[in-house]
Amino acid sequence: MTGASVLFDAPGPRARVRNRIISVTTVVAVLVVVWFVYRGLAAKGQLDADKWTPFLTSNLWTTYVLPGIQGTLTAAAVSIVLALILGFVLGVGRLSTHTAIRWTSSVFVEFFRAVPVLIMMIFAFSFFAVYNLFPSRQLALAAVITALTLYNGAVIAEIVRAGVHALPRGQSEAASALGLSWGQTMRSILLPQAITSMLPVLISQLVVVLKDTAIGYQITFVEMVRQGTQVGSAYSNYIPALMVIALLMISLNFTLSWFATWLERRLRQSRKGTEPEEVAAMEAAGDQSRGT
Repeated sequence: MTGASVLFDAPGPRARVRNRIISVTTVVAVLVVVWFVYRGLAAKGQLDADKWTPFLTSNLWTTYVLPGIQGTLTAAAVSIVLALILGFVLGVGRLSTHTAIRWTSSVFVEFFRAVPVLIMMIFAFSFFAVYNLFPSRQLALAAVITALTLYNGAVIAEIVRAGVHALPRGQSEAASALGLSWGQTMRSILLPQAITSMLPVLISQLVVVLKDTAIGYQITFVEMVRQGTQVGSAYSNYIPALMVIALLMISLNFTLSWFATWLERRLRQSRKGTEPEEVAAMEAAGDQSRGT
């Protein structure tokens, strides 16, 4: 058993040679594809210095790129906050012991999970415009936030429900034996543990919110992708412009992922630090109930 894994057999000499050949072949194939792409871009003049020079001027950034970044971050930040609030409310509602609340939350979640985000954006944009609910300059932003909030709120509600259901049933049974109500059990015992376990999925969903702001391009929302195409149209450098926008979007996504991962690590550490106190409190409550 030395050097062997409990999950799979260690590769033999032939398998190791085969794996090396496959790895080398894959790397060569990727390099060939990159070379052909590079040659194609260079032949079309997309890698010439004059295509990239505009990005060294402040006018391009202040006129196009920075407003796009501001629009993307504004829509993403507001949508993330509202979607988290809506998702937790609906997720807890789907777990409610009241039939009316549970069915209402379920219908809401299933409906908005099934409707594409773009259709919701177009509908909200038209609805707000017809009934003049927002200033004309804020119509697209309001429509993007509404669609992203409704869709991602429904997805987060399912994440919350799955996170609570993944906990051992003994948690709720012990709380019930101690005389805690459903609301107290959910608020004090189940949700804190479920949040810690479902943080990785929540992080992924928050990144999705940030990326989906680009769909607002279809309803004239000023965001990064739209501004990238505006740069390409103004300076005749579509490929460099979209490459720069892609790098900026990747940087924002990595920043959000890093922050969410850092927050997850902090929450897990604080959770570990408070567990003994919670256990002691539950044991004291159990002793008290047995004494009475």
